Formats: sequence, structure tokens, C-alpha cells
Amino acid sequence: MAAATHADVLQSIFVTGLKNAHGVEHQALALMDRQIDHLANYPEISDMLRKHRAETEQQIVRVDEILSGFGESASAVKDVALTISGNMAAIAHVFAPDEVIKNSFANFAFENFEAAAYTSLLTLADAGPFASAKSALQQSLSEEQRMAAWVLDNIPATTLKYVTLRAEGETAGH
Repeated sequence: MAAATHADVLQSIFVTGLKNAHGVEHQALALMDRQIDHLANYPEISDMLRKHRAETEQQIVRVDEILSGFGESASAVKDVALTISGNMAAIAHVFAPDEVIKNSFANFAFENFEAAAYTSLLTLADAGPFASAKSALQQSLSEEQRMAAWVLDNIPATTLKYVTLRAEGETAGH
């Protein structure tokens, strides 16, 4: 059996990374869907999550298009497993009195995880003959970076709003 060439290994890792990104985006949808339903007192967060949810759906389309260029498709098993994982992670915070704060921390971490995944994919695209994928991957990376920055920038306001609502005896966690 012949050893795999550098180009074969590069393409294999690139395709695997795309399938992983596809699954992670499905996990992101599950996380956002669970949160959006619990943000009655935080419409600014709900609005941003809805906007980013639409971006995430487009990110999935972009990854699908890149995969199809390789004659590949996403891993249904990975998508389902990560969707379940996203739902479980979101449910874990529902019982916390400071759910909105914990979700903000988790969202910041998750957005940075996604940005790292797209950075890795862009590195592979640069290293191999995958230049046609770069624009779509860069767009997704920019969206993830913008969302991560928005979450981080809004942690202070979210935290203070949580304190104010708690002090007023209102439902503050979500």
C-alpha cells in the first residue's frame, strides 16, 4: 500500500475540519435556540442571538458548498451528536439563578472556539490548493469574531442588569 502524499493528508485534514465545523455550527444553533427562549428580560441579547443564528445558518450553507466541491457531505452522526451536546450544555445553565451570566461566559468561549476552527481551516486552505474556499471561510471567521467581541463587550451591561433585576425582585436569570 502506497504512503499518502502530503497533498492527500492535507486534503483529508481539511475535509475533516470542514465536517467538524459543520457539526459545531449545528451545536451553536442548539445553544442559541435554547437561550433565545429564555431571554425575556434581555431583548438586546435575544436580538443579537437571532441575528447570529441567521449567520450560523449561512455558515452551514458555506461549509456544505465547500464540502460538495470535494464530493463530500457533512457527517450526520457528528451533526446530531453535537446538536445533542449543545442542547445539554444549554440545559445545564437553565437551573442556575445567574443563567444569563453563565451563558454569556459560555457564548464567549464558544464563539472563540468557532473562530479558532475557521482560523485552522484558513491555514489549511493557504497550505493547499483550496483557495476557492478562503472567501467563505474568512466570512465565517469574521462573523464569529464579531459575535465574540459583542458578547465580551456586553458582559458588563448584562452583569449589571442582572444585579439590578435581582435587587428589584424581578426574574433576573433570563
